[in-house]
Amino acid sequence: MSDQVAQLFEERLARYQATIALEPTDRMIVAGSGSNYFAEIYAGYSRQEIMYDMNKWIAAESKFAEDFPEIDLLRAGRIWGPMFESVGFKLYKLPGRDISLDTDFQFVEGEWMKADEYDVLINNPVEFMMEYRLPRVLGEFKEKGSVRSYMAFLKGGMAFALMGQLMREKALNLEKKYGIPQPFQGAMLTPFDALADGYRGLQGIMIDLFERPDKVLAACEALIPDLVNCAVAVADPLKRYPIFMPLHRGNHPFLSPRQFETFYWPSLYKVISLLIEAGYTVRAYLEGDWTPNWHHWNKFPKGKILCDVDNKADIAKAKKEIGGTVCLAGGIPDRMFIFGTPEEIRARVKELCETAGKDGGLILNGGCAIPYLTKPENFRAFIDATLEYGRYDDTIKPKLKKPPATPAGGPVLGHPPRVITPWEVRLQELGGVMGDEKMIKDVWEMLERRAFVWLHFWDW
Repeated sequence: MSDQVAQLFEERLARYQATIALEPTDRMIVAGSGSNYFAEIYAGYSRQEIMYDMNKWIAAESKFAEDFPEIDLLRAGRIWGPMFESVGFKLYKLPGRDISLDTDFQFVEGEWMKADEYDVLINNPVEFMMEYRLPRVLGEFKEKGSVRSYMAFLKGGMAFALMGQLMREKALNLEKKYGIPQPFQGAMLTPFDALADGYRGLQGIMIDLFERPDKVLAACEALIPDLVNCAVAVADPLKRYPIFMPLHRGNHPFLSPRQFETFYWPSLYKVISLLIEAGYTVRAYLEGDWTPNWHHWNKFPKGKILCDVDNKADIAKAKKEIGGTVCLAGGIPDRMFIFGTPEEIRARVKELCETAGKDGGLILNGGCAIPYLTKPENFRAFIDATLEYGRYDDTIKPKLKKPPATPAGGPVLGHPPRVITPWEVRLQELGGVMGDEKMIKDVWEMLERRAFVWLHFWDW
């Protein structure tokens, strides 16, 4: 990486960090989307190509960075098909396999956990995953103990490691060649969403709120430490980037305000507080309309959270009500990127820069993403208008933040990352070791922890 590119990377990352922290910056972030789906289509690839060929992810991002060199952040590509093929994951329909090659992937709603299995999940999550849930959601495990199921474990583990390496290469390509940081690294579901999405399903969780509310609350509480530790395991160890949290079921009309405050908010507040305590920031996607509930964000420390505001909500109202605590992203309706004109884009950007964005703390974006079918001329107008109208003070030069120290005890105080077979059990089996025990123990526990992260990867 040249000195010029390295400096550009640091400037962009420092600007992003300062924006999240609600600190003064020279200008607005340009195209700081949580994901830029438009980059994939702009490069000329089908949904299937992007989802199955990691090289095309890199090629798409490279072309986009070259054609729009002003962008400050970029992340394209979300799902690597071979990872899900390796185990026969049932919760997604993938383009080119189950649906048309140019159709977006689809989530398969279902009851993947039975109503009478709450106690197993709460008291023995490893047993729940291995004996109940994974055989249902991973088709290659349906015949437990078969050669095919053993091979699936091998393939799934290798694919998981390979995907991690490929994602690292993708990020380094943007950083070292174009000086572009990531909008986030690492992701997690909040406990209620884990239950409502990939465990009980929407119908199941809605019944549970009335028939077994205590079990729902206990399960959310039980999931907190494992979900947080698994998120931290794949987050940026330097803590430069936020951890992403798509908040699926916390919006109106899925839950009433009373249900939100009872079932959704307590565990969400705890997991975000733990991540902040561990030195991370959080990028939360407020899917749908969070207007009735977003006042709760004011309970967090200032400048630790970036909230993506979906198309259904009013970002000006969000700025007024929670903009003093959290940074906001959004404001450009997806329909305007797709069906609008460059003049309409420019007018919308100018309006937001002069109102919601005039004091900082705002990243202009679509509803969490730049949509697939964005017109290139509209995206160009978006960039140019942001650079023209989104300036604050060119003399301000934000500095990179030093990574905060993790408190003693790990990210979840009193609850270290889970291992399935503790080192003490393995040591007893070995009858002691001849050399440096710590050297062997550290490797054993590292691999055990990563294996547990793999189990929770399929929560989605």
